Amino acid sequence: MSILRLSHVELRTPDLELSTAYYTEVIGLIETARESDRVFFKAWDERQHHSLVLTFAPTHGLNHLGFKVTDASDLDVYAARLADAGVDVVRTAAGEWGPGHGESLRFELPSGHSIELVHGMEQVGNSLPLTNPPPRPMDLVGIAPPRIDHAFLTAEDVGATTDFLVDVLGFRVTEQVVGDDGFRMATWLEVSHASHDIALLTGPNGGLHHVAWFVEDWGAIRDAADLCVYHGVELDTNPTRHGATRGHCLYFFDPVGNRNEVFTGGYWVDPGSEPTVWTEAEMGRALFWYDGVVRPRFLTVHS
Repeated sequence: MSILRLSHVELRTPDLELSTAYYTEVIGLIETARESDRVFFKAWDERQHHSLVLTFAPTHGLNHLGFKVTDASDLDVYAARLADAGVDVVRTAAGEWGPGHGESLRFELPSGHSIELVHGMEQVGNSLPLTNPPPRPMDLVGIAPPRIDHAFLTAEDVGATTDFLVDVLGFRVTEQVVGDDGFRMATWLEVSHASHDIALLTGPNGGLHHVAWFVEDWGAIRDAADLCVYHGVELDTNPTRHGATRGHCLYFFDPVGNRNEVFTGGYWVDPGSEPTVWTEAEMGRALFWYDGVVRPRFLTVHS
């Protein structure tokens, strides 16, 4: 029994057509389905039906995020665990929530975020043939990340939400920022053996800091920055590096204000590895290794 990885995120947008154009032409995702108020997308090397859903709403921000489980029977096990923890769960059948979607459990974290565990999403294949494929499709546009990577959320009580993810859902803490008062200010957690699949930063409950897309190397980070500037996309940072996770990154905003990241690097984590601890004085270095400064704008989030 296990959660495998981040499966998908659902973001709100007050301009569905503008956001759709951005995620297809700038990010380079592939549209897989459309409803009157929602559009579904996948990255080129993802085989499941979608990893991003855009939903029309008056505000931007996060509606929910989902994690993929290994087997349908895992949903029963997690449902029992959540019930034991006193958490209300909504269960949906395959396809009930939307096109291509699998059977799922939906519930709230202590931070108020809506989380889903999903199994059996429709498999539509990646953009390569199964026989003698090239390394990547020749007709990609935009940044063209091969897959979604992680989500970074905010919580008033990072420690309580972190403990829930560990104790109830089986995540493992890889890194954390511990304040001078002993409370956790930020945590990075994984289930896939990557440096992180989800992270938490002190801030408003239900807040989204960013959704990250994986790219192959540092050169792809540079190319993404070039492409963003060319298209007039608002950058939040220049290409840089994290201390925590050791990843290379670039932050920028979609047209309605949802923050995106392209990310590469990081490290492999074995179960039982002790988490790296950053002190409050070095939080800036944990987030931005080169300059060691956390700009106030970087801490802005939307719930």
